[in-house]
Amino acid sequence: MTDPRDALSRHTDYGAERLEEAGIAADPVVQFEAWLVEAADRDVYEPNAMVLGTIGEDGVPSSRTVLLRGVDDTGFVFYTDQSSRKGRALAAHPIATLLFPWYSLHRQVIVTGEVAPVDDAESDAYWYSRPHGSRVAGTASEQSRPIGSRVDLEERVAQLEQQYPEGSDVPRPERWGGFRVRPFRVEFWQGRTSRLHDRLVFFRTPGADEPWSLERLQP
Repeated sequence: MTDPRDALSRHTDYGAERLEEAGIAADPVVQFEAWLVEAADRDVYEPNAMVLGTIGEDGVPSSRTVLLRGVDDTGFVFYTDQSSRKGRALAAHPIATLLFPWYSLHRQVIVTGEVAPVDDAESDAYWYSRPHGSRVAGTASEQSRPIGSRVDLEERVAQLEQQYPEGSDVPRPERWGGFRVRPFRVEFWQGRTSRLHDRLVFFRTPGADEPWSLERLQP
């Protein structure tokens, strides 16, 4: 059995791949999309998985992994139960960070931005693109709320499967929808040998459509 201390004392050489100002796109979304495609092509597990960090109603930060379902020049989109813990946090403090940890590529991207719900049409379009089982589960689960047992949840699912058999429409619950993170800071991190990593960060004033500025940070 591996000693936990051995895991904590590991030192990994992250290689010689570079991230240079001359080779990065002028728009961070364009650069992100290029890295996302490369992550998928190089078989990163769930390349669109991201750690979402929020500030709760009580001011306490929290994080969890969600899936990115859309990205363009308007922002980064994910979907969830908007009455969940993260949904309530974003209603109280509409700002978030997204961390894409592409460990096998020795890369990460950190997005910070303002958050707003997407419109109903966009939420509907994604909801009805989901597999039938996912729509049933999304309806059955009042995400983040306590429940007596796993059996109780499975009974809810069974009832809904009878009400909405395979092939039928499962309507989108009013509480379920998307959020868009409109970035004002995007950091690209490339691991390098001896911890001399490359860190390039794009930034601009929150809420502004001004051009992006770019600077290098020390590792």
